[in-house]
Amino acid sequence: MSLASWFRWNEPPSRISQKNPTEMVVETLMMELSWQTKQAEKQQRERENEYRKIKTGVDYGWLVSYPKQSYDISPGERLQLEDMCTKIHPSYCGPVILRFRQLIAEYEPEVQEVSRLFRSALQEAAEKIKEEEEAKKLARQWNTKNKTSLSLTTFKSRSRISPFISDIKTISEDVERGTQPTRRVWSMPEFRNAK
Repeated sequence: MSLASWFRWNEPPSRISQKNPTEMVVETLMMELSWQTKQAEKQQRERENEYRKIKTGVDYGWLVSYPKQSYDISPGERLQLEDMCTKIHPSYCGPVILRFRQLIAEYEPEVQEVSRLFRSALQEAAEKIKEEEEAKKLARQWNTKNKTSLSLTTFKSRSRISPFISDIKTISEDVERGTQPTRRVWSMPEFRNAK
């Protein structure tokens, strides 16, 4: 048995597994949620320490040891959030993260509130995606209607338009029919309705 078989440097590098875009979006968004949860927990601990310092006047922060992460999202809520993440288009992943960070900075939530803010950012993105899809659908419908109407207008424009012939009866036309047309002066052209 050779030592080379124990070490993996002789093997060709394994290909990176190809994940579909929705898996990547879910993974990225859930990583952002867990990171923001850790940050909120850290800030909450710092606020509690500041409160204790003010209340007691003594800093025992050096004596306290904290667990790495004590708060965790319930499995049911995690599944719901992952399901919401699957509905997010990959092009909206970045804007969702930015909106989530904006909400975190704006509200400075407690640890328990982070998942609710994440859910609201996902809902906003889902609504925006739905609105854009409806707008695209309407635009497609409008474009198909315009194509048919344009073909009709080009067909109508080929017909000859005569400004003096009309099917609309007017009072002046009825009066003129009853009288003999008068001869006009040579400088004026004569317009007659030839029927």
